[in-house]
Amino acid sequence: MRAIFMGTPDFAVPSFKAMVEAGHEVAAVVTQPDRPRGRGKKEAPPPVKEAARSLNIPVFQPSRIKDPDFITLLEGLSPDVIVVVAFGRILPAEILSIPRHGCINVHASLLPKYRGAAPIHWAVINGEKETGITTMYMDEGLDTGDMILRETIPIDDSDTVSLVHDRLSLLGAQALVKTLYLIERGQAPRLPQTGTPIYAPMLKAGDELILWDRPARYICNRIRGMNSWPGARTTFSGRVLKIWSATALEDDGTAGRPGQVLPGGGAGIIVKTGDGRLSIAELQLQGARKLSSADFLRGTPVAAGTILGETIPQ
Repeated sequence: MRAIFMGTPDFAVPSFKAMVEAGHEVAAVVTQPDRPRGRGKKEAPPPVKEAARSLNIPVFQPSRIKDPDFITLLEGLSPDVIVVVAFGRILPAEILSIPRHGCINVHASLLPKYRGAAPIHWAVINGEKETGITTMYMDEGLDTGDMILRETIPIDDSDTVSLVHDRLSLLGAQALVKTLYLIERGQAPRLPQTGTPIYAPMLKAGDELILWDRPARYICNRIRGMNSWPGARTTFSGRVLKIWSATALEDDGTAGRPGQVLPGGGAGIIVKTGDGRLSIAELQLQGARKLSSADFLRGTPVAAGTILGETIPQ
């Protein structure tokens, strides 16, 4: 089929490449404008743009998705289908109505769970045991369209959001190819979403904060759900301390308040929580690099009784 691909981050690249390899004619790629990235904050192209350029496919980066000239441009490309994967904008009705087979979205959750911008993060943060990919026909709602295919993967207790992201990115590419095969042959189902929706909004700065009065398992899930971005954080000696990896432990009866470093950690750091203890495996002090707890303690002693998170920088 003749297609337009809309996507922006790394997550969308395997889907884009899979479409091309499956023999679909990608007439154009639409992606977000270049943004400052990295320490130098230099403008850099989105990963999908780089992938499209490597295949000599035209790229468009509209600043306004509702711009009449841009919509006219899309109409002139006469696509059979528009594929949307992590594009980052909600499409207006004027675009949804352009392709004869509709606009198809590859969404990183098992809808109607985790509609919205950060489905992978929230699935891990909430301790879900499985997640997956849903392909669907897009409508004007937020991930509310009729489903075509759903593919499921487990989430292990040790999985970080980064690991789940990478698995879903590849699974999404496979599901997209299957979906386009069914659409091209007129065999794609339209399955209305059923059940109570759960929403996955974009992460806010406050979502990164470790709340030490919560159970250890809750905190551990939040740490996994923030690794490798943006990082779950607390404070130590007035500086931001990011915790990248930790394990939830049962309470051993040692007295202490939530956030207090407990004795007996040996080469590690054990912290009291609202229910249980947290054993920190990897952490990063503001302005320094990631370290294991053992390496961190060699350079920065942390005395038993120290309270983490007493002062939270705004």
